[in-house]
Amino acid sequence: MQPNIIATPAGIACPVCQAATVIHDVLDFNKICLEDRQHSMPLCGWPVYYHRCTDCGFVLAPEFGRWSEQDFQQHVYNERYVEIDPDYVSARPLGNADFLQQLFGEQSAEIRHQDYGGGSGVLSDKLSERGWNSSSFDPFPRSERTVGDLGKFNLVTAFEVFEHVPDVNELMDNITALMEDECVVIFSTLLSDGNIEPNKRLTWWYAAPRNGHISLFSKQSLIKLAEQRGLQFGSFNGGLHCIFNRLPRWASKLTG
Repeated sequence: MQPNIIATPAGIACPVCQAATVIHDVLDFNKICLEDRQHSMPLCGWPVYYHRCTDCGFVLAPEFGRWSEQDFQQHVYNERYVEIDPDYVSARPLGNADFLQQLFGEQSAEIRHQDYGGGSGVLSDKLSERGWNSSSFDPFPRSERTVGDLGKFNLVTAFEVFEHVPDVNELMDNITALMEDECVVIFSTLLSDGNIEPNKRLTWWYAAPRNGHISLFSKQSLIKLAEQRGLQFGSFNGGLHCIFNRLPRWASKLTG
């Protein structure tokens, strides 16, 4: 049984910049990312409305902001999720660990690393095997352990986390709470620029409620979220980004 779905009014405020949003399109809840690989699920008849900010371009599915943790566990992150996103178990975190090792391996003795939204900790475990001071935390499902218990770090990562959160401000507050005075945050999420446009249907493969992709970011929306917290933002490409307060010396290569 699906959660109680209440029609979401148009014109709700954007959680990033507080400008008005408009209903951009509606997708079936069973829309998945793997449709890009000629794999799909049958329609289930649950309408999921995506709203677009008319200012910063952030796109959200506001209905999920009313879901409980139990709703997410039952309908999104359930026993079938591995079929929806098979790479999340090990292929993606191991690949990201290799990326970090290649990028910062020679400087790892200077790094205190926290992998935020790290699931079962595969990425952090792999880095720890290589001698890193690395730990992992996932806010879902909630436990007695909180962000405030973790301490401060000079490298925070959040791979494929941003698009899953129903509250982007809580996400940013949690991440900034982990940052030392000199810290860089490296995170991945695909930019919607060129993929979501006014007066065009939402056909982008990355917009997928069954995957839990409910927050879709334009570059401008990420810049605003960073600037609101006194942080600088940069993109390496359309899917990999960073925010930082002051770059640690070991991370100076990022400006090269």
